[in-house]
Amino acid sequence: MGSAKNTGNAARKARIEEMRRAEQARERRAKLVKIVASTVVAAGLVIGGVAVVHAQSGKKDSSASDSKNSASGHFVAGADGVNTWKGKLGRTHVTGTVNYPMHPPVGGNHNPVWLNCNGDVYAKAVKDENAVHALEHGAVWVTYNKKASAADVKALAAKVKSTPYSLMSPYDSQKDPIMLSAWGHQRTVKSASDPDLNKFFAKFVQGSQTPEPGAACTGGLSQ
Repeated sequence: MGSAKNTGNAARKARIEEMRRAEQARERRAKLVKIVASTVVAAGLVIGGVAVVHAQSGKKDSSASDSKNSASGHFVAGADGVNTWKGKLGRTHVTGTVNYPMHPPVGGNHNPVWLNCNGDVYAKAVKDENAVHALEHGAVWVTYNKKASAADVKALAAKVKSTPYSLMSPYDSQKDPIMLSAWGHQRTVKSASDPDLNKFFAKFVQGSQTPEPGAACTGGLSQ
């Protein structure tokens, strides 16, 4: 009996010892996993910080070169009264102010956020960089200065409000009272009743000149 009891105690001790070793092994693995995880997180933070620095540096460089690389060339007048830009129109997204060679601009580097152009009428001047992004999406931009009559402004607003992929805003520095712009194209119209207004809309709203056809005209900037 004593021998059997001693054998049982020895077996129990052996099992306990085995369980203890297994538990210690699990604890060592858990510590190792924590160490590895901490190392990975720390490395990720370092890499992420470096990436952010590089990204910010890139943004600064991009912003600094906006004016130089945005657009170059000149307008060529068409028999239909539409001026077409011949030359380069950059399409880089930039965060700085762009010095466009034409006003209103018909293309070039622009802000990453487009100006809403789903028949949006803005009572105040908008930023060129956001409006140009709307042109890239296939919108027609109606602009006017203080020489435009109140009746024309009202009629133009009604036209825009009923036309998706169009927008309207005042533009005091433009040379003519009423101007229409699309990506790479621009013309003047005499009044809101000028038949060339409807022709321009028909041709250039989501027209073949559109760099990004079907891109959104909502969900952007609303002044």
